[in-house]
Amino acid sequence: MIYDIKNLTFSYSAADRNVLDGVNLSLGEGEILCILGPNGAGKTTLLNCMAGLLKAESGDIELCGNKLSSLKEKDIARLVGFVPQLHTPAFDYTAFDFVLMGRAPETGMFGRPSEEDEKMVMDVLESMNLVHLANKSYMNISGGERQQLLIARAIVREPKVVLFDEPVAHLDYGNQQRVLELVKSMAGKGLSVVITTHNPDHALLLGGKAAIVDRQGKIIQGDSDEILTEEALKKIYDTDLRIMWIEELGRKACLVPEL
Repeated sequence: MIYDIKNLTFSYSAADRNVLDGVNLSLGEGEILCILGPNGAGKTTLLNCMAGLLKAESGDIELCGNKLSSLKEKDIARLVGFVPQLHTPAFDYTAFDFVLMGRAPETGMFGRPSEEDEKMVMDVLESMNLVHLANKSYMNISGGERQQLLIARAIVREPKVVLFDEPVAHLDYGNQQRVLELVKSMAGKGLSVVITTHNPDHALLLGGKAAIVDRQGKIIQGDSDEILTEEALKKIYDTDLRIMWIEELGRKACLVPEL
């Protein structure tokens, strides 16, 4: 088991309501888990807890059989790749060097990247069709290109699991599809993936497991086909929508009626 989360509760202060309340989640090797919920429901907070960036008030998070609270930061960094929604660069690295920093947990604070590390970076950039960015300034590329490089930096670390916080939110339609294809390919190679999204159709497209976080911090989890029902999604987004089988595509899709 990659993640085993039991009765997780979190709030940002004692006076606040619980952002997460009694959350139970599990994630196995090579599984995809899509997390959906309305704005402010706690999806990003949950990812931050899973990455060890926030400390829960109660409950347990086990990562690869170990309590997350007992692991050192460098150990978590070796196991978990994290891709945030947005990233503001502090220094002007080349795209290549930015991705190379993903190997830092292996090289150590005072170590130097090896030729093998550099080859791994090029392999990842090639697999994502990003080689043309290698020598460009990270500060002078588009937000969508930065997002793709964040994903590359997480992958080159060779973690056990990658946590994606709305990874396609700032990408054009073509790049959204390429990132989703990459996510599915990663899972096919045994890498576990957790991805938050506001688009139910992306969760249906990826398959695997799904979880819904409501405004009270409660969560339900199960197979995507079972969890992502019209009734559940209408409740999340307070809007009319349909889950339909599209014969030409050979899959279910989430659609809205004519405006």
